[in-house]
Amino acid sequence: MDFVSYIKTKIKIFTGDFFGGISSAIITLPQALAFGVATGFGAGAGLWGAIILCFVAGMLGPKVSLISGATGPVAIVIASTMLALNNNISAAVTTMLIAALLQLFASLTNLPSMVKYVPYPVISGFMNGVGIIIIILQLNPLLGHKTLPSTISTITSLHDTIHSLNHSAMFIGIIALIIVFLIPKTLNKFIPSQIIALIFCTWLSVKMGLNIDRISEISAAFPAFVRPDLNIEHIVKYLPYAFTLAVVFSAESMMTGLVSDSLTKSRHNPKRLLAAQGIGNAVCAITGTLGGSAATMRSVAALNAGATTKMCAVINPLLLIILLFKFSGFVAQIPLAVLAAILIKIGYDIIDVKLLKVLKYAPKDDLYVLILVFVLTVFYNLIFAVGAGITLAALLYAKRVADKAHLVEKTVYDEETMNIEKTLESDYHHKIRVVHISGQFFFGSATQLISKFEDMLGTKYLIINYESDELLDISAIFALEDIILRLQSQEIDIILVIKNDEVLKQLNDHGISKQIGNEKVFYTEMKAIEHAKKQIKLSD
Repeated sequence: MDFVSYIKTKIKIFTGDFFGGISSAIITLPQALAFGVATGFGAGAGLWGAIILCFVAGMLGPKVSLISGATGPVAIVIASTMLALNNNISAAVTTMLIAALLQLFASLTNLPSMVKYVPYPVISGFMNGVGIIIIILQLNPLLGHKTLPSTISTITSLHDTIHSLNHSAMFIGIIALIIVFLIPKTLNKFIPSQIIALIFCTWLSVKMGLNIDRISEISAAFPAFVRPDLNIEHIVKYLPYAFTLAVVFSAESMMTGLVSDSLTKSRHNPKRLLAAQGIGNAVCAITGTLGGSAATMRSVAALNAGATTKMCAVINPLLLIILLFKFSGFVAQIPLAVLAAILIKIGYDIIDVKLLKVLKYAPKDDLYVLILVFVLTVFYNLIFAVGAGITLAALLYAKRVADKAHLVEKTVYDEETMNIEKTLESDYHHKIRVVHISGQFFFGSATQLISKFEDMLGTKYLIINYESDELLDISAIFALEDIILRLQSQEIDIILVIKNDEVLKQLNDHGISKQIGNEKVFYTEMKAIEHAKKQIKLSD
């Protein structure tokens, strides 16, 4: 490549990063302010958090730049944490710091790669729940009242709120809603509807002299160091909240990374991404600003504008700093009702509309998981909802696999066996049966299969043929021991056919082979049948 081509390439890269930084910053500004207010940290902490996290995580993260900051799910979890900690900023900061350290620890393990195994109904139920929470919680500020701490309290107070609403706040809030929802997509590509609503509605409210709640005060000074609470008893108390926050921080970032990979046709290092986010959130915590994650909407805006390197993560926060210092007076005049309208649009965008369209075609198991996660997210606890959803999904999956596992019974009748049985006066207790365990034998199917072995009582030699190559889990091993003990108590001889050496090693390690007799374990069914025939002859 000659010098001129090299310069052209560098200019093209810088131009893409520059416009990517501008595009993402325009989206970041209203969202950071809104999330800062919604969490109780304040608009300034929201904006400075976006600046710090974007720069630190962007510089330390993967090659393809991701724009970071508070997101809807993160804001809801932090707001819930603030409520649980009685709006104690020091406690909330310590919780964020612990969450950041948990992220760093997770980056040293294989946990980052596990996010892809979370079932889609769990993710959809969680995201739909978060979207609805954001919408419900913003109803009060949209109508000129203070934000209430929970969805239930907001819903129960809605009657009183409507009867004492601030008409001026509702007026400016409705205008903001009309702008964010009805601006044409073609225009929205160039100037985000959220920034249009923010600027126009703030100007209009000031021009009309409306008496409504505003941001009022925002500091342009760099945040001061906040000393975390290092009391060991308090740290133990904060751990559950920190774990919740770390999960949301990490899951949001991982999903954004996957979206970025699909757009850029590349692969990022998930461990590096998580470590960078953890360091960024740690810096946010000790500066008392709002932590977050890699933000999908902002990152996509940057990539679509041509961003290709980490320079985008420098331009974005630089532009936000300029706006903060030059227009802090304007920012202080932004009505809270306008921020509420912007958050309602964000909540709507989070809702998984794609899934709702095909909901009636979805399997019932997926619907059960989605509804459980959704209801628990909206009305109880976010992390409990995700945990319950994953647990239910796993149990339903186990049931589906277990239902496929069944016994196939074949009675061995050949001329020699029939003649032997005749001489034994047609004693059916000497009948040879072969039982095939078809499908995976694990904790889900073990219990079902135990009961089915009761039907085998009455035979003399029972050949159990385990056809699968899947290893047995501890439940299946105990179930097999239980089956053997039950049948042996009925004076039934057990013969095993195990075709997989690793499964056989399991049985040897757990003493099952010894329990029935090593000489009664075979690799092939025919060998097992021959052994049973010999035993019948000997007993005759």
